Amino acid sequence: MKIGVVSDTHGDASTWEKVMNNIFRDVELIVHAGDVLYHGPRNPIVPGYNPARLAEMLNQLPIPLLIARGNCDADVDQLVLEYPLQSSYVFFQHEGRRFLVHHGHGINGEQAQEMAQRFRVDMYISGHTHVPFLDVKEDTVFLNPGSCSLPKDEDKRKTVALVEDRGVTIIDVYREEVFKELSF
Repeated sequence: MKIGVVSDTHGDASTWEKVMNNIFRDVELIVHAGDVLYHGPRNPIVPGYNPARLAEMLNQLPIPLLIARGNCDADVDQLVLEYPLQSSYVFFQHEGRRFLVHHGHGINGEQAQEMAQRFRVDMYISGHTHVPFLDVKEDTVFLNPGSCSLPKDEDKRKTVALVEDRGVTIIDVYREEVFKELSF
């Protein structure tokens, strides 16, 4: 199993291209936790901002892509994306593991933990904060891959994550080094 996890790309086509050519080059599935194309009114426009090009690259992916709808995703984005902007929640199973994906807006940590327990998921994936996070609570892995476009942590690391048989790693896109990891 090798799943690429990303969130908050906000239309940054150049960083997406780097992620696909390096970190996600051999993944079998990509999970996007939302805020795909639009930069949002509170975010700066990054140098690689080209939502039309990002949509084109996503549409040409040779592997499956699951997207949870983020607070900056809109119906107009669906007009250019061939992959559905799912509902606020995406629930899926892969190789015996249960995953729940939600962008993260409008829900606090306690509510996320309750939902993870209710659906008995192995991994709860979120985004929204643009800050990478990786922890285990009551047998559920909680993962926020951060943002590969607009990081908001103090180090301003552009990050994505990989979920593999042996565990989860959050990777700095430009340094191509592990930022955080958790073994199963």
